[in-house]
Amino acid sequence: MAARNPTTASQDSLAVIAPPGRARVPVLLPYPFPGPFDYRVPPGLDPRPGDIVMVPLNRRAEIGVVWDGEPDGSVGDNRLRPIDAILDAPPMRADLRRLVDWIAAYTLAPPGEVLTMALRSNALRAPPPRTGWALAEPPPEVRLTDPRRRVLAALGAALGAGPLAAAELARAAEVSPAVLRGMADAGLLLPATLPEAAPFAIPDPDHPGPALSPEQAEAAAALRAAVAGRAFSVHLLDGVTGSGKTEVYFEAIAACLRQGRQALVLLPEIALSSQWLARFQRRFGVAPAVWHSDLPSRVRRTTWRAVDAGQAPVVVGARSALFLPFPDLGLVVIDEEHETAFKQEDGVVYHARDMAIVRARLCGAPAVLASATPSLETLANVEAGRYRRLHLPSRHGGASLPALRLIDLRETPPERGHFLSPPLLAAIQASFERGEQAMLFLNRRGYAPLTLCRACGHRMQCPNCTAWLVEHRARRLLQCHHCGHAIPIPETCPECGASHSLTAVGPGIERITEEARAAFPEARILVMASDTITGPHAAAEAARAIEAREIDLVIGTQIVAKGWHFPHLTLVGVVDADLGLSGGDLRAAERTVQLLHQVAGRAGRAEAPGQVLLQTYSPEHKVMQALLHGDLARFMASEAAERRPGNWPPYGRLAALVVSADTAEAADIAARDLGRAAPHGEGIVVLGPAPAPLSILRGRHRRRLLLKTQRDTAVQPLLRAWLAQVPTGRGVKVEVDVDPVSFL
Repeated sequence: MAARNPTTASQDSLAVIAPPGRARVPVLLPYPFPGPFDYRVPPGLDPRPGDIVMVPLNRRAEIGVVWDGEPDGSVGDNRLRPIDAILDAPPMRADLRRLVDWIAAYTLAPPGEVLTMALRSNALRAPPPRTGWALAEPPPEVRLTDPRRRVLAALGAALGAGPLAAAELARAAEVSPAVLRGMADAGLLLPATLPEAAPFAIPDPDHPGPALSPEQAEAAAALRAAVAGRAFSVHLLDGVTGSGKTEVYFEAIAACLRQGRQALVLLPEIALSSQWLARFQRRFGVAPAVWHSDLPSRVRRTTWRAVDAGQAPVVVGARSALFLPFPDLGLVVIDEEHETAFKQEDGVVYHARDMAIVRARLCGAPAVLASATPSLETLANVEAGRYRRLHLPSRHGGASLPALRLIDLRETPPERGHFLSPPLLAAIQASFERGEQAMLFLNRRGYAPLTLCRACGHRMQCPNCTAWLVEHRARRLLQCHHCGHAIPIPETCPECGASHSLTAVGPGIERITEEARAAFPEARILVMASDTITGPHAAAEAARAIEAREIDLVIGTQIVAKGWHFPHLTLVGVVDADLGLSGGDLRAAERTVQLLHQVAGRAGRAEAPGQVLLQTYSPEHKVMQALLHGDLARFMASEAAERRPGNWPPYGRLAALVVSADTAEAADIAARDLGRAAPHGEGIVVLGPAPAPLSILRGRHRRRLLLKTQRDTAVQPLLRAWLAQVPTGRGVKVEVDVDPVSFL
């Protein structure tokens, strides 16, 4: 990257402008340091906050960002190292720098680690200019063959458009690249720089869209007004599955486009977004820019720079899209806001839903939270008046909600060794006879969650984690779903040596598929799980096959619950509706009702009525009763009533400390010391230390402590003071999770 003339650097209005001639500036580096380092400003440079700079660090050169605020000043001028260069790259805008600081302060993560998510060094490098061929003044007596004449004719036809790329020219003239090189050697062609093409087509806000129902039109008008106000606000857009929430927030995107501003849409599983992208293209005439980790580096670089230049009006992406360099963000949409996939558990631990709202506030833009099953946190914010609620009470286009029935497995159990009950099998057969599609849902990958020895009772466990090895029979492996450790399925028990004594216990999705194939040998079956749907292309092909009615039975894990629309799918059967209710997770009941409601919503989304069958051993459980009677509001009210007295979220604050070490003794000592130094005070409770549910993960021993406070208590100062009292030993790590959603 070349150095940039500092006098031509553009800075946004929010930036803190450094006074010219400063001797030192703070530079934040993408490493887990506690803050910026001071660097000396050499003569001829005038770095401003946001400038991307090259600086020395130890014996190497590193890319950093000139940060806001005053220099630290603790290092003397004579010991400061100088900035090497200001790079010819777009400066980081002030709202993004403020987001980095905000997330670091909230999560207690080092700001440099947060910066890493926003500073993409490969995207900073400008792509090399595209080159092609242009006509030259032909030299005298040059020999023209038929292929050469076709090339000259193709270029002559394109004179108004300028030079052509080599591949395009060779294709138009039906010649090989060698012919073009020969013409250049003969002086017939000259290399030329091609004009930069717009990386993304501009969506048309006035492209004809579907007719909205009165409820949709009213909600869309409220969102358009929020966008027109150019001020921060948060709207919850909720309604039953199939009520057309996406079409409503598309109207807010259209309003944002008419203002010439950019819109960001976050989806929990961008790899499964093929149907969403198709709906967007039908509404706006073109596809949006897409951002996720599976994109090739060249596409990521092009997209990043297009966003920075304002040439990507709408971006749909996973949580990392939150850190793209939008110059004028006018709308933020978080679809399926209740999804725990928005919580990043590794590295910087943050919730993209909450940080997206922060980004909207920093940009002065409205935020829209969309869900058929809003989280209790969001509902509490509605109740407190912080968010406005827009509700869509009925399915769009006259479709009716599916009829739901509980199958009590105590009364109608499956055959011995099977997992599909007679009523469910009969309903699937009836669907096939009507020419309709069915779906089976089980949120468990693999063939069986446990393998044990019939002779001695030994259970196959991961050597690196306190977790059972899951059998994947198709690949003949036993695998840990936490660390990835895998071994071939043994012929003998490793404990007692008994031959062929290992047996699978419980069902996984592969086992349900095996049972379904035996029960319906003529059915065309598609398995949808993370093992089989490995990316956007596989997801799009699966959706196409189902929509084209090339599939009779879909068998899937939780990915089948995420917004799919299959008009001919009329039956959904949940194999184990009780699966998510076990364990001590605070949100177990809430998550289960959300997941099962979303799965149920896949049935009957067109003219044909839908039916949902839930297999359960606990039909009297409040989750099953809420689903049976379609009364999610009452269920969420009961959840709120249970959490409010104990100051459990969202009516209190939680922060988890997870201590991990190479040995159990080191983990116990560090956790004990933290427990002894725990903060005290009114409304402050510290639970633990105790072994984590996964007490060994990836070979490291883990202990947990949980800080619980009242809602109006800021937990970050308590955590900082607490951690400062307890130095950790070598090999011991303490991870902080503010507002945890997982308790493993």
